[in-house]
Amino acid sequence: MDLTIHPVGWISSSITDRNTAPKMEDEDGAVRAVIDIEPEYEAGLDGLSEGDWVELFTWFHESNRKTLKVHPRGKEDKPQRGVFSTRSPFRPNPVGLHRVRVMRIEGTRLEVEPLEAIDGTPVMDIKPFPKKWKGKLAELNEKE
Repeated sequence: MDLTIHPVGWISSSITDRNTAPKMEDEDGAVRAVIDIEPEYEAGLDGLSEGDWVELFTWFHESNRKTLKVHPRGKEDKPQRGVFSTRSPFRPNPVGLHRVRVMRIEGTRLEVEPLEAIDGTPVMDIKPFPKKWKGKLAELNEKE
């Protein structure tokens, strides 16, 4: 079994410090960011359009992979919980999930928003937002 993961791209963002980054894409401080897709994956962008909502799977490359319990949202007044019951970036396999809208596509460069990932974050995969969640998409579009 081969469990090797290779980034399909990299995030360029004005957010550079994970300690001050928003915890979720719907919080103040999330930004428009760029994803530079590796050239060998360009064909994988076929069918993706400006305005589409997608899910980005990233690798939290600065996370502590040995952490198994955290204070939710980093609030020490809350009791610790197991990482599998939180959205903490600290986890054995630090996979991030981000819901973003594709604002612009130029070749292998995507502009997306809102994104809370830090500059240099590897992108592991991109998937379309599930069609059965159309109501959620309408809600996201109304927030603009």
